[in-house]
Amino acid sequence: MPGKIFYQYFLFISIVFFSPLQPAFSEEAVVISNQEIQATRQDSRFWLENMLHYHNYSLDEAAFAFGWNLDQLQEEMKRLGVTQQKPAITRLPVVMLPYPGGRHPRIGFLDGAINPTRGSKVSVFLPDDPESYIVIDLPEAIWCDGELIFLAHTHIPTIWDKQNIQIQNSDWTRHQDGSLENTWSLPNGVKFGASIQADKSVTMELWLTNGTDKTLTGLLVQVCVMLKAAKGFNALRNDNKRFDGANAMVLGENGVAISTQWAQCKNDWGNEDVPCLHSDPQFDDCPPGETVRLSGVLNFIGPIESKTGN
Repeated sequence: MPGKIFYQYFLFISIVFFSPLQPAFSEEAVVISNQEIQATRQDSRFWLENMLHYHNYSLDEAAFAFGWNLDQLQEEMKRLGVTQQKPAITRLPVVMLPYPGGRHPRIGFLDGAINPTRGSKVSVFLPDDPESYIVIDLPEAIWCDGELIFLAHTHIPTIWDKQNIQIQNSDWTRHQDGSLENTWSLPNGVKFGASIQADKSVTMELWLTNGTDKTLTGLLVQVCVMLKAAKGFNALRNDNKRFDGANAMVLGENGVAISTQWAQCKNDWGNEDVPCLHSDPQFDDCPPGETVRLSGVLNFIGPIESKTGN
């Protein structure tokens, strides 16, 4: 079956026929792993400022992300001299930060993303509205030869879930220039990772190294751009989006657009219930010991004439 047709068929089967592993839940019931909580506490100043000054978390939300009660959170804020009042922040054309977790990055279809892992997610703030941001799941999922080998939340069982093996969260490494990179290791010797940097646009790279003794094929990737916190772009609809076979674009209420495109894109689409954008690529086949790479970009462009009355 040709690649794109297979991919669309696989996504359809996955969404329609796989039931979630536990009932749908409210946003307040998101579960955070102990590993993630410990990583947050060990770098508490960064995460407090990230949550309170950029992502506009309430104190209750921040306390939940830290695994603390409100008194414990306020004690840590006092110790570090961190307040809810936002300091004067020098903003680049595009500000980008690791997503702090503890708040679900979707509006709907939550039963399709239970317990989202924060380590794959990056927030990119809108240049003309720094209170708004999108969340890029980089990557959300990876398939190999028709089997799911990585998923950044709980929904469809991965090959590791079927073996009762847990893949630990891996937070982003932050660099002085604001760029981020990450590496994940799978039990079969496969490693993959991502890097992302922002200036006037956002450039992204995904790589995968084959540590097995067999050539890996069918390396389909899903990269989700979630619009929940992007004011003017987060309507639960798809008629404000455009897809041209590689580029996926959403038109904002002010005529500005957010677009994303990946090399070797196999499917561009959007889910109106999340809501989100996808330009999903496929790695080349990867022989043992080799590394394959993909590049992508996200842009803020406009104003663009709307064909839907936006």
